[in-house]
Amino acid sequence: MTIDNSSNSSNSRTRAQRFVELHREGCFLLPNAWDVGSARILESAGFPAVATTSAGVAFSLGRPDHDFFADEAAGRVDRETMLRRVREIADEITVPLSADLEEGYGEAPETVADTISMALAAGAAGGNIEDFTGDRTRPLYDPALAADRIRAARAAVDTGGDPFVLVGRTDVLLVGGSLDEAVRRANAYLAAGADCAFVPGAADATTIGTLVRELDGPLNVVMGLTGGTLSLDDLRALGVRRVTVGGSIVRAMYRHLLSAARELADRGTFSYADDQIPQADLNRLFQHRS
Repeated sequence: MTIDNSSNSSNSRTRAQRFVELHREGCFLLPNAWDVGSARILESAGFPAVATTSAGVAFSLGRPDHDFFADEAAGRVDRETMLRRVREIADEITVPLSADLEEGYGEAPETVADTISMALAAGAAGGNIEDFTGDRTRPLYDPALAADRIRAARAAVDTGGDPFVLVGRTDVLLVGGSLDEAVRRANAYLAAGADCAFVPGAADATTIGTLVRELDGPLNVVMGLTGGTLSLDDLRALGVRRVTVGGSIVRAMYRHLLSAARELADRGTFSYADDQIPQADLNRLFQHRS
């Protein structure tokens, strides 16, 4: 029996092209999911696309997120596991999915290129590559190497032939670097082939406004690292193209889980259940779609 995958391939390409077009003008919110259920809930709220959060995926597996570790590989979610989750989500939603690909799961540009090719094969319509190393002695990759890694990612996208939004992320501000360095790195990644720049740690109007003016391409900012005071309307007025929320939703969810666990263990009461979603509502939301 021959299985015709042409329809699925066409649908995936259409979604990916729609994702590319979202980055051409205006400002949109791209919330971050960590499994099929969370992605389906975000999709049901009407968002035009969904992203993954590597932190959320790691936490859902009882693992730590990519961070500074004495042994960088200790407990970290490997590339195959992360991309398996990306595929699971992409297969079960009808909107485009962007993948959090961390630093590409390896230093070499060739490794980054392989990761991008795997993300494309998993059904991702976009993905970000960051310059954070996880090594305290050199928190960021050398600028020239970091740009080469983005260049290799771009080549992999072009070879694949499908629409894909490549995001170059610099963690300069998160590791205590200057705004000038963040601008230099982000522009270098855009010049190397990134479609969008991502500068986490930029959360105030002055910093974000400077980035919008100084960057040679669209800017993604992340909200939710703290509560923050800027709204989506504020960010749109500043000229931001794309807004993500990183692991903030999953951290809020785990806060509720921990509170429920402590209530049960410490007090033996059940008030946490007063605000739950009815079973029937979740069943309707998660009904299988043919």
